[in-house]
Amino acid sequence: MFFVLAKILGFFALPSNLTIAMGVLGVALVPTRYARIGTRLMAASVVLLAVLGLSPLGNALILPLENRFPAWQGQGRSPDGIVVLGGAFDTLVGPARNEVSLNEAAERVTAVAELARRFPEARIVFSGGSGRLVYRGTTEATLATRLFDSFGIPRNRFAGEDQSRDTYENAQFSKEIARPQPTERWLLVTSAHHMPRAVGVFRRAGFRVEAYPVDWRTRGRSDLLRPFDSLGGGLRRVDTAVHEYVGLLIYWLSGRTGELFPGPG
Repeated sequence: MFFVLAKILGFFALPSNLTIAMGVLGVALVPTRYARIGTRLMAASVVLLAVLGLSPLGNALILPLENRFPAWQGQGRSPDGIVVLGGAFDTLVGPARNEVSLNEAAERVTAVAELARRFPEARIVFSGGSGRLVYRGTTEATLATRLFDSFGIPRNRFAGEDQSRDTYENAQFSKEIARPQPTERWLLVTSAHHMPRAVGVFRRAGFRVEAYPVDWRTRGRSDLLRPFDSLGGGLRRVDTAVHEYVGLLIYWLSGRTGELFPGPG
């Protein structure tokens, strides 16, 4: 039930969806006695779309998330294991075309090729089922198995977890498979903007991990003044950032994380 409610609330919490809904409501009100309100809603919708999609707002929102955990430095002994979170595969079109298709979070899985070569003794756990309410397609773990095979990673080093639907379940099911020992060192690979929520959930699950952020969307503070050259690009950036902030709040209120904005240490 939590998963379904989170998906529904998450859909309506996205700024792009809310803005479009505002415009549609305005159109519906124009033929009624509330025409003035409808006209104002339509105008506000257009202005908001322009601000959200073309201004640097998306970069300003996502930058604190990306900067929360620094890039992994690799000091000390080699890691015993690597947990990779799903979210990088197209589970609908790719399988239909008999291909392994990646989305803009592709670095979550392509980084595994380098890590597997660099740390040949480390175990690898990929966690990703299907997070869709409809049109579920295949699981990400199935596609990850095909991709990691192409990387030349032996099957005895890799375990795929295909039941998780969200970050909370990623942590729960990954721990069951990995069975981490207190003395072991595990890396957690996911997008930089997703790392605060992911680390918070793993901490709550009792699975100690070190952040290995990938898939950076900004260059740094210099992007605070960089506008977008397409409406879609800016809206997607704003939606991605707001999705994470809403997720952090919901996970904290529900006790799935112990901190509102988890950080290093």
